[in-house]
Amino acid sequence: MGSLRRKFLNLATYAALTATALFTSGPLLWMAITSLKIESEIVTRHFQYFPSKPDFSNYTRMWTQSGYPTLLWNSFAVTLLALAICTVLGSLAAYALSRFAFPGRIILLNTIIRTRMFPVVLMLAPLFMVLRSIGLVDTKLGLALAYSAVLLPSFIWILKAFIDRVPRELDEAAVLDGASTIATMIRVIIPLAVPGLAAAGLFTAAGAWNEFLFALMFTTSQGSRTWPVGLQLMVGDFQLPWGMIAAGGVLSTLPVLVIFIVGRRLLARVLAVDRGSDL
Repeated sequence: MGSLRRKFLNLATYAALTATALFTSGPLLWMAITSLKIESEIVTRHFQYFPSKPDFSNYTRMWTQSGYPTLLWNSFAVTLLALAICTVLGSLAAYALSRFAFPGRIILLNTIIRTRMFPVVLMLAPLFMVLRSIGLVDTKLGLALAYSAVLLPSFIWILKAFIDRVPRELDEAAVLDGASTIATMIRVIIPLAVPGLAAAGLFTAAGAWNEFLFALMFTTSQGSRTWPVGLQLMVGDFQLPWGMIAAGGVLSTLPVLVIFIVGRRLLARVLAVDRGSDL
């Protein structure tokens, strides 16, 4: 009886996972199929699932007529800048919070993670005022700083969980050998926490690449706009180029898809980190 029940639960679990996978991947598959259709097959009275003949003209027009390469480059540049900022500041903060005991440490940890509870829209006005005061509105660096303000707390918590698992005896041994605190962190601890650093970077890069609201509010020119804003601006009052938008969506999704495929093992390690690690 127990074996039969176990088989039934396994079957139900696999069925639920399969349904979830189909539900989440369905829009991506439909977007890819739509990008291969001509306009008359997309906007039609009779619903058509697949193109009569795969057509790549949407990709050609998207790449040559819409300035999309510039938008992709802007997204790459802003993502790399945000990743660099989070890596430097997040590594320092994660190491300090993991290794040093100081007054208000627990309060600071709770404050860092609780900033993720507030809606991002509440940060728009303060961030805009700060960026305007330092002359970084409508710049890649300003947008990267805004992204970092949102993504840094998650980066710190993920990396801290990995650093917590590195034995403190290694820090003590490095100090006895004459290493400074920074040297200990860079040469001893961070190399042992590379999986956590890579996983935190993966989440940060994906978040910066897909962000829309800040890019819409803090950029006004083609030289700093990112791909989500570019796709949104393609929708006009009297036109809606579904094929080109779908092609742009496919081109923009591929980098994140490749990153997640390569980093899936790192994600598994993040999920396996002890949730009850000592603060």
